Amino acid sequence: MTAARYIVGIDLGTTHTVVAYADISAGAKAAKPELFEIEQLVAPGEVAKKPLLPSFRYHPTQGELVADDLLLPWPKPDLPGELEQVVVGEWARELGSKVEGRQVTSAKSWLSHSQVDQSAAILPWAAADDVAKVSPVLASASYLSHVRQAWNHEHPDAPLEAQEVVVTVPASFDEVARSLTVEAAAMAGLPDILLVEEPQAACYDWYARHLEQAQQELQDVRLLLVCDVGGGTTDLSLIRVAVRDGNLELSRIGVGDHLMLGGDNIDLALAHQAEQRIVQGGRKLRAASLSQLIQQTRRAKERLLSEPAPDQAKVTALGAGASLIGGAKSCEFSRDEVRTLALDGFLPLEELTAAPDRRRSAVVEFGLPYAADPAISKHIAEFLRRHAAACREALQIGKGDERPAVPDAVLFNGGLFNSAALGQRMLDILQHWRGESVRQLDNIHPDLAVAHGAVAYGLARRGAQLKIGGGSARSFFLQVEAEGEQRQGVCLLPRGSEEGQEIRLSDRRFALRLGQPVRFHLLSSTADTRFEAGELSPLEDESFVDLPPLFAALEADEGSNAEVEVELVSTLTEVGTLKIECVSLADSRRRWAVEFQIRRDLARQRQSAGMPGASLPPRFDEAKEKIDEVFGQSRKAFDPKSVKTLRNDLEKLLGKRDAWRRRCCARCSTSFSKASRSAVAPRPTNGSGSTWPVTA
Repeated sequence: MTAARYIVGIDLGTTHTVVAYADISAGAKAAKPELFEIEQLVAPGEVAKKPLLPSFRYHPTQGELVADDLLLPWPKPDLPGELEQVVVGEWARELGSKVEGRQVTSAKSWLSHSQVDQSAAILPWAAADDVAKVSPVLASASYLSHVRQAWNHEHPDAPLEAQEVVVTVPASFDEVARSLTVEAAAMAGLPDILLVEEPQAACYDWYARHLEQAQQELQDVRLLLVCDVGGGTTDLSLIRVAVRDGNLELSRIGVGDHLMLGGDNIDLALAHQAEQRIVQGGRKLRAASLSQLIQQTRRAKERLLSEPAPDQAKVTALGAGASLIGGAKSCEFSRDEVRTLALDGFLPLEELTAAPDRRRSAVVEFGLPYAADPAISKHIAEFLRRHAAACREALQIGKGDERPAVPDAVLFNGGLFNSAALGQRMLDILQHWRGESVRQLDNIHPDLAVAHGAVAYGLARRGAQLKIGGGSARSFFLQVEAEGEQRQGVCLLPRGSEEGQEIRLSDRRFALRLGQPVRFHLLSSTADTRFEAGELSPLEDESFVDLPPLFAALEADEGSNAEVEVELVSTLTEVGTLKIECVSLADSRRRWAVEFQIRRDLARQRQSAGMPGASLPPRFDEAKEKIDEVFGQSRKAFDPKSVKTLRNDLEKLLGKRDAWRRRCCARCSTSFSKASRSAVAPRPTNGSGSTWPVTA
């Protein structure tokens, strides 16, 4: 394979996708990140280069657009399951602001939504039945595919798939969201990518812009808070600053949990206000109409929070069908009311002891699990309290010292902080909590920093600049059966483990049953608590987050035993995901990989890609319907006894469970496990060193 000439960083954002690159043909140390402007449709048949590719898709109705309207400088990409006609980017955002129910937004947020099948065709959300839909994975892949086509058009001798590509993800992304991002890249023709956390990327960008002066700039700083508030998420990271043997060291020591709260929530709040003014007590807008109105309020917000800003901005809700123009209704927002809403509603002046409201969010019409409390400042306060021990250690606050454990420096990133007023408010809050000044590191381009930082991360991997340490942001646990009601788990991978480092649980033994699907229940924790590999810990603390179960169909060699004694080996991969292997104690060459089972329609994906093995059992749809009746969202009344009979009902439809093929088990085992206690594994029989059975 030809060596890469470029490092390319892609910020696959909720609102915008940004691309930067560096030419490393003359050596990594001589390379400098540059912005790659992306060609895209900006009007019917009109293509222009833009620094940002809006992360929007528009699905036109039949006959709405002609082929010439959609012409790009490259052929239509071959994406499995892609629609015949689709608009991506600037024009898609414009069209969606005028036509309801045909625009796909926030695909990145849907990737991290654990309560939906992210590979199912569910977007645009709340669209009419006649609107063609795609999955969050395919939507994300379409943005990456557009980037790949635009890059290859400009660099025919250096195709993107042959370069070193770094894609950014929120630090709070779990295993499934990271894996889905990698899958979307593979669908887009980028099978070999690296991932880097967005707050780290913002820090890499800052360092790359300062290089020789960085150590002097940070000489009085001990702890840096990276506060990244984009369109869809608030992403928080703590980075310890130290000097050892005269050299600067940066280590990420804490990340926040996934928080679906950002600029989109301000747009939504404004849309609800606009709706009240427009309908004036009449019938509320449909979800699709409200979604269209949000695109209007987003543009109004951006104008009114900019500098200089107009006194007012108008938003318009268009009619539908024949009344598209005649049914349009408008209202206006003033600059002061929008700034008051953003400051007091999302960045209120709170104390460090403030806690977010945990009530269920009233915003449910778009299906996304938005944070119940929109006060970003409260969530940051809770984050700092949760990581108080790590903060005190980094800040060198000794025992008995009552000083608040608040970082002494902050780096703001994300579209929200394009507004100087919002950045100043957050800085004021941090300084109030700390009781003294907090150093604000400069970020000259909050919309572009993450893409530039992704390139800087690639350069750091080649030794061209400082690499941020810290390893895994989470500790991972395997739940095991315990006496009584208290849950307990074995630590598989402690927080801080470096990528590629093999963690072997030498003191733990497991009995692994082969030839049938095996289910593992995993949890993660971002807490400061220091765990050792193999340590047994109770799992009752709220910091432990349940992950989707792991499934594996572990094949037995011909003539081998159906059950083997194994130990577990865990590794943090270079894309930040957890790799688990079961290693035979009798023969270390025998290893069985265990992977996160992402719920997806494997059969449909295989068929569209022309892959074999696409068939499902003849009565699979009936089996799925049985599961949905018990555990789904169906409003049909059902007999409570059906919960107890579900297992037998499924076996009547699919045959004995031991004979189920893996692709069937992968589709239904998550719901099925709720009705079958025998699916939960492993469980201990006594203490450390004992053999624990792993069963299906």
